[in-house]
Amino acid sequence: MKGIRRLAQHLDISIGTVSRALNGRPDVKEETRKRVLEAARQFGYVPNQSGRSLRQGTTNIIGFMIQTGSEITGQGDTFFMSVFDGVQEVFARHKLDLVALLCSSQEDPTEYLRRAVARGFADGLILSATRRHDPRVELLAERNIPFVTLGRTLTDAGQPWLDLDFEGMAQASIDRLVARGHRRIAITLPHNDANLGYVFVERCRQALSAHGLILDESLIFRSTPNEAGGYQIGRDLLALEERPTAIVLINETIATGLYRALLEAGVRPGADIAVIGRHSPQANFLSPSLTCFRLSLHDLGIALAETLLSSMPAFAYHYPDAPPNRLWPMELVEGESDALQAHQF
Repeated sequence: MKGIRRLAQHLDISIGTVSRALNGRPDVKEETRKRVLEAARQFGYVPNQSGRSLRQGTTNIIGFMIQTGSEITGQGDTFFMSVFDGVQEVFARHKLDLVALLCSSQEDPTEYLRRAVARGFADGLILSATRRHDPRVELLAERNIPFVTLGRTLTDAGQPWLDLDFEGMAQASIDRLVARGHRRIAITLPHNDANLGYVFVERCRQALSAHGLILDESLIFRSTPNEAGGYQIGRDLLALEERPTAIVLINETIATGLYRALLEAGVRPGADIAVIGRHSPQANFLSPSLTCFRLSLHDLGIALAETLLSSMPAFAYHYPDAPPNRLWPMELVEGESDALQAHQF
């Protein structure tokens, strides 16, 4: 209280006004808020966070739940680290801190979240890896905890969400390959009940149907989202009596393993089979270069954080135009891996 009193005396305004300005309350003029924050910097004022949390009933912490383990993240997953960077950039504007909630791949995600929620340490949550039917959504809705999901689900509690545009990726990939003469097109899907798999396969079927084609069930390959999963897909694909002439990879980490399996068998991506995937830092070192879909993970993190805060009363006025639901576009980057023209055969 001494620090706030000193600031109030220096600025010749009330202690209450100083407190509201420091807490980002909307009933303080922007000019006054700037004066208070500048004075706080000059005086080196740092609020007592534990005392503030007790008074406000908040922790100023946002949890981001992800699943871990080599089966999930492979040998060097950078997806979430880049997303985290964008999320924390937004949270830093409001003196909020991001805490990663690491759920082991061996643990039930709902039970893990139930335990985390019981501790009451977070003011809001971000959920990833949404399932087709996801009980975590109902759990948070029942507890009235603000949250946003990275991914869609059929479990609808009116929650805000952002998801990658897997429909757009499927449509563009199928159209591109069919235009190059491909008819036997394989696709990959997650090994589990992730909702993105249902979205992706359904749009692939629709896109093929529009060209008078069907998706052969024997050309749907499921795998873990890592290098080993990609390698196994390559081995399974090569074992088929009638191989596909093209394949579309839904996960960004499996291209490395797929390339190795194909090249070990003397099958060259881009020359003997067309490959379209998703961009990752590792994809920059693949040869031939991977035709892939790319997005800014940093910008995705910013949008994710702003969407969550727009649903929280204490911060909503900062983000009045943040859409509650958004499909995040991916850009097709042309490489050499899908250069094969199927009508050459």
